[in-house]
Amino acid sequence: MDNPTLELAQTLISRPSVTPDDAGCCQIIADHLTPLGFEIEYFNEQGVTNLWARRGEQTPLIVLAGHTDVVPSGPLEEWTSDPFTPQIRDGMLYGRGAADMKSAIAAMICAVQRIIGKQAALPASLAFLITSDEEGPARHGTRYAIERLQSRGVVPDYAVVGEASSNQRLGDRIVVGRRGSLGANLTVFGKQGHVAYPHKADNPLHRMMAALSQLSATRWDEGNEHFPPTSFQVSNVNGGTGASNVIPGECSAVFNFRFSTQSSAEQLKAQVENVLSAHCPSYQCDWWLSGEPFLTRPGKLIESAQQVIESQTGIRPETFTGGGTSDARFIAPWGAEVAEIGPINESIHKINEHVRVDDLTPLSEIYEQLILRLMASHPSA
Repeated sequence: MDNPTLELAQTLISRPSVTPDDAGCCQIIADHLTPLGFEIEYFNEQGVTNLWARRGEQTPLIVLAGHTDVVPSGPLEEWTSDPFTPQIRDGMLYGRGAADMKSAIAAMICAVQRIIGKQAALPASLAFLITSDEEGPARHGTRYAIERLQSRGVVPDYAVVGEASSNQRLGDRIVVGRRGSLGANLTVFGKQGHVAYPHKADNPLHRMMAALSQLSATRWDEGNEHFPPTSFQVSNVNGGTGASNVIPGECSAVFNFRFSTQSSAEQLKAQVENVLSAHCPSYQCDWWLSGEPFLTRPGKLIESAQQVIESQTGIRPETFTGGGTSDARFIAPWGAEVAEIGPINESIHKINEHVRVDDLTPLSEIYEQLILRLMASHPSA
């Protein structure tokens, strides 16, 4: 049976686009969109490929967003088949990027092809925003492209991100928000010395452990109806000279907050710095903010998505704000209602990443019906 979404997904998966290398994926996407009347632009920066393809100038502006870059394959010998040679086995399409998120990109493109094939003059503008820097630092990808578009006054009304949002069945969950991510590299300085003469040294490990213990026991907030309480986690601790009889002169740790809308990055930083100052006379804390928390409250996009998914699958999707970060964190402050809608996420980033073949056409139909509903229900339509 003809399955254009499957065919395009296989074509994209076959490109080894390990972040930030696009490996020609955006050119494939552009080749599919140009005949449909999309104007193609690239906002490339620092080795990152950013594709902006737009059709129309009227409102609403509906953006379909995603990324072509994938995480490294991991040990090749653990894969049942080559990660960049897509294969179908037992009803599953295997390959790196199958679930995260080349199948969703293919489904979006095919949805738009069907819409324009039936109705060339649309009561809306459609756009694709595709980057090759979502799995990496995300400094020169969607964030950078949005800065370029904002300088022109471009503001979307709705944005659908094709991240793998479903949990156990296609459409059982859509992501409407994400926690913020705030991390730090901490270095605590002391005075090196012999373990037999601690009064002549200053053990930074003792100081750092006391501070981290207090931080890990802190209740940062209570969360709210949409988000769980803010989480603090230490991911790395390093110290010592390699000798068992030496008090080290410094030690380090890496920690991360996943924070709700009940807390702010500046508030969390201030609380941490107070604790560190109380335990560590000399330290350096280098912070990085990967993204602020965001929430798309019930409105036209969420209501339309739930209605369309229920009509297509028989499932009323739950709304979800957990998981890691995504490029939706950059799109939400842009001014759009944002939702992440995509395939089942069970295998993302894993060995033998896969997606159900039978989910591909229904996913594309969900995108098609959602776009049509947003066009029809917008006040200017």
